[in-house]
Formats: sequence, C-alpha cells, structure tokens
Amino acid sequence: MKSVHFVISGKVQGVFFRDTAKRMASQIGIKGWIRNTDDGTIEILAQGSESQLSEFERWCRTGSPMAKIDSVEKEDMDCGECVSFEIRY
Repeated sequence: MKSVHFVISGKVQGVFFRDTAKRMASQIGIKGWIRNTDDGTIEILAQGSESQLSEFERWCRTGSPMAKIDSVEKEDMDCGECVSFEIRY
C-alpha cells in the first residue's frame, strides 16, 4: 500500500472540503486522514493502491462544490498503515 501526503491550498476551509473528501475516500477505498491547518490549507495523508490514489488526487484537484483549488502539492510518504479515513481536528 502506498502513502501520499497532499497539501491543498485555495478556498478549501469552510466549504465542506473535509466532509466531502471523507465520503470520496470511503467510496474509493482510501485510508488515512484529513485536517485543516493554521495557514488555511488542507493537509491529507492518503493510503491506497496506485489507481485509488490517482482517482483521489483527481478529486482533490476539484474538491467540494464550493471549493476553489489553487494548488495541490504531493509527496510520497513512508508511514504506518491506517485502518480508516478520518477527519482530524
């Protein structure tokens, strides 16, 4: 299982991005977590197969209906396995 760290910037907080991402991750089969950061970005750790992660990344580049994505930074990670996808506060 591959792990990817995403940092998404733009209008991503206060637009149901985390909730929508959690539903999308569950639908695709992605494990990991998502959280708001103090600088106004969204941070995600996503785990899954190459095809699952590619589909999730495509979704992240659009986001929730009210979001406006300026950039998506992506970095492969080496970390322990997650058991679900959760919203962190």
